[in-house]
Amino acid sequence: DVAEAIISDIKNNHIKIENSGLSLSLSLGCACKDTAESSSIKSAMQQAEEHMYNQKLLDNKSYRNSLVSTLLATLYEKSNETEEHSKRLEEYCHAIGRNLQLSYKEMDKLSLLALLHDIGKVSINTNILQKPGPLTAADEMERHPEIGYRIAQATPELFTISELILSHHERWDGKGYPRGLKGEDIPLPCRILAVTDSFDAMTNDRPYRKAMSIDEAVQELIKNSGTQFDPAMVDLFIEILRS
Repeated sequence: DVAEAIISDIKNNHIKIENSGLSLSLSLGCACKDTAESSSIKSAMQQAEEHMYNQKLLDNKSYRNSLVSTLLATLYEKSNETEEHSKRLEEYCHAIGRNLQLSYKEMDKLSLLALLHDIGKVSINTNILQKPGPLTAADEMERHPEIGYRIAQATPELFTISELILSHHERWDGKGYPRGLKGEDIPLPCRILAVTDSFDAMTNDRPYRKAMSIDEAVQELIKNSGTQFDPAMVDLFIEILRS
């Protein structure tokens, strides 16, 4: 907590570069070594470095951000996903994350997951992605979490969110895919994303249907609470929407 507070202070202190009108861009990460024998300084340094690279991916001024931009540009071109959708998801996820008092590291992972959860769709046939009707399992769409997982696993900067990409279509009742994870076995960021992604999809036009009203979408979330969605995340998100 102390280290995160120091990082926050540094990030909020805009350091000017003399005679340039520019501010220094910094990406920082931290991790802790505890007293357990299995814990090592090397492991803590690796974790801190991973968190720093996550920040670099989210920094518009970083050359590493071009990796994310290229992947997203391909996704937006091929599918009905949009940059606006990704940004709304990030805002919704952060609102829940702040309420849960998640660390800045978890918030960074939420941002990357909101932006890149559907990246596996880049390898799905465009005719399927743009099909003007509800998709079925036969449409190969259920393969995209595994494809996205492999992309992230093969990309050092995205390795830390590969498991989250793999798990983002799991359901609270265990009837999701690809592994049929259930309840709290599903990573928390994925449970947050499931609620916010569905809400945003329902409240915006899709090729095969018009947008619902916010009240209608909230009722759908309540209807599927405890089956598709984590009930606690549904309740918290509705509370945020109504605040």
